[in-house]
Amino acid sequence: MSNVDPQLLASWLAARSIARGLPAPVPDRGGLRVDTGQPDELRRYVFASAHPGITELAREIHQPGVLIKMCGRPSLLQAHVTPRWELHPDAYLMTKDAGRNPVPSLPSGFWMQVSTEGSITTARIFAEDDTLAASGYAVEHEGVFAFDRIATEAQHQRQGLGAALMAALGTAQQSQAAQRVLVATEQGRALYATLGWRVLSPYSTVSLPAA
Repeated sequence: MSNVDPQLLASWLAARSIARGLPAPVPDRGGLRVDTGQPDELRRYVFASAHPGITELAREIHQPGVLIKMCGRPSLLQAHVTPRWELHPDAYLMTKDAGRNPVPSLPSGFWMQVSTEGSITTARIFAEDDTLAASGYAVEHEGVFAFDRIATEAQHQRQGLGAALMAALGTAQQSQAAQRVLVATEQGRALYATLGWRVLSPYSTVSLPAA
């Protein structure tokens, strides 16, 4: 069984949609649907745990560009879909209590720009030549403070830029009661663990291969 609170997942997914300018999630088949409408992703279905709706969807969907996501082990999600669905690389739903926010600290040779528009806070770190070195977004919504698209360019990794981004974005949090949430790749999980984050659940994804 998943240990993910469906309300926490719903609030995080809603915050993620705000951060990306996407429609709000809507209930569908026991999970949540986001109509992303992107060239490489038409929509996604997100489930807090294994649910019969996953099997129902997997049998009905025939086109690529539709993702089914579930909080739980990849093997468990795979067991609920037909063999033609392919697993994506491992990811993890991670959380952290707000607590005390660290002071953003940049290595020499970099500068940061932080801005807030509406409920979206954006942080960008630039190198000395003003090229973008790292960026990330955050949104506070319904008791969740969601970090999204935290990315560092390959040539600037392992210099502390990710930690600086997280600290800068964290200063935008208004409510200390809001729970911090993000989805991490396998590589990102190690960084976030050093910053006090914990894995709440594997976050597994399947989709159909492109024709």
